[in-house]
Amino acid sequence: MEKTASKTKAHQRYKTSAGVIVPGVTTIIGLRASPFLIPWANKLGLQGIDSAKYVDEKADTGSLAHLMILKHLSKEPLDTSEFSQFVIDQAGNSFNKFLAWEKNHTLEPIFLEKEFVSDTEKFGGCIDYYGKVDGVPELLDFKTSKAIWDKMDVQLAGYEILLEEQFLEVGNRRILRIGRTEDEGFEEKEKKDLTLQKIIFRALLTVYHTEKLLKKD
Repeated sequence: MEKTASKTKAHQRYKTSAGVIVPGVTTIIGLRASPFLIPWANKLGLQGIDSAKYVDEKADTGSLAHLMILKHLSKEPLDTSEFSQFVIDQAGNSFNKFLAWEKNHTLEPIFLEKEFVSDTEKFGGCIDYYGKVDGVPELLDFKTSKAIWDKMDVQLAGYEILLEEQFLEVGNRRILRIGRTEDEGFEEKEKKDLTLQKIIFRALLTVYHTEKLLKKD
């Protein structure tokens, strides 16, 4: 199994086999506008909440929740020494929701949090889970957000493109949203096909690479 990153892991840089630095899937989907972010940040400000600190805590919670799940699946020891007790408690909420879901499924991971880079399409990505779920080869992504946004399907499409280049079969695609609190709940979304999302992802990828060329003019 792949080793899972800690909180202190540096920002991932993906390189092709020729050593060329390329963008990651999350960078590419970040080109899509997120109109809810501005009113969300404004709402926090009106409540007297420091949005930067709030985001940092949520990011740490998401990182630890992923770590808990992946260490559990890989049967490796978990070190939480880098995280505050608040973050540990919040991530524990997410982890317990995953365990409740797992009881009803048979998971056979082939790899966990594995990085791939496309030499042909010039991008990279880190896939949370690829393996069998109830006997079917599946691409599985874990989210600790308050909702499953459309751009998450596009992100999943980017990951599937990377798997296709490795000639790996994908029979099902799934997003598991494991909320950090009881109020955020739990949600899963399965996709039998991501053809349209792949078109969107490749369009965003074209925009990214074209803008890089414009900056060189």
